[in-house]
Amino acid sequence: MYAYIKGELAEKNIDHIVVEAGGIGYLIYVPAQSIDYLPDEGDQIKVYTYLYIREDAMVLYGFLTKDDLEIFKMLITVSGIGPKGGLGILSTLSADDLRFAILSGDSKTISKAPGIGAKTAQRVIIDLKDKMSLEEAFEKKLENNADGVQKTLNSSIKNDAVLALSALGYSSAESLKAVSKVDITDDMDVEDVLKLALKNMSSF
Repeated sequence: MYAYIKGELAEKNIDHIVVEAGGIGYLIYVPAQSIDYLPDEGDQIKVYTYLYIREDAMVLYGFLTKDDLEIFKMLITVSGIGPKGGLGILSTLSADDLRFAILSGDSKTISKAPGIGAKTAQRVIIDLKDKMSLEEAFEKKLENNADGVQKTLNSSIKNDAVLALSALGYSSAESLKAVSKVDITDDMDVEDVLKLALKNMSSF
């Protein structure tokens, strides 16, 4: 019904905001992580929204990026995860971190979200893994980190290292998990990352 709402940020609270647009104040529930990125009250804001309708209520959920909204829509397709659960996950993990956790089969990270147990986290991975790709995850990461050349370079090196490990016979999930644990510095190249990632493989 609403693709987004653009207006004045009238209020911001721990779990929701109020945006005034056209003389109407819209109460919108947002991920806790979004609060730090909100403008000051009285400033203009654009919020991408999802309207959840049930028998006794109509609830608006809002996100600062289309990417977060799309991830939220994917999450609520998972059995056992409603809008509150989806919001809880995105309050704990960024869209990028969630994508990498799903692709690497990291249920422990996903289960850190409030109300998400180990079984539900596994279900998220099983249901959504085939709807994502490693290439897309890195592309989104680059888009979201477009503020730095070094970040872009690091992501490119990580991508090449994951592909190299996959060529050696490791699964994409194992490769991604091993490379994600490597702390890349400015003077490292793909070979350096690959060596450290192979060491990480032995700890799995």
